[in-house]
Amino acid sequence: MKFSYDSRQNIAYIQFQSKSSEIESVKISDELIVDLATDGTVYGIELLNAKEQLERGEKDSVLIVNEATGKEVEVSLSVS
Repeated sequence: MKFSYDSRQNIAYIQFQSKSSEIESVKISDELIVDLATDGTVYGIELLNAKEQLERGEKDSVLIVNEATGKEVEVSLSVS
């Protein structure tokens, strides 16, 4: 899995698998697009207006938690 964030466009993308075939984008809402592979599996999820969707309260970051291990990583959404 790969998580990327473009601060210039304010778009986040969560990629679940390597691109191996044609992708179809399905607009779920004005701020959420799901990319599906031809076999129907989810290739990735695109979050428009991502910073506002991912912020945790007053923090300018997102917390990523591995539920299996309990390991947590905080990732800044600030422009450095």
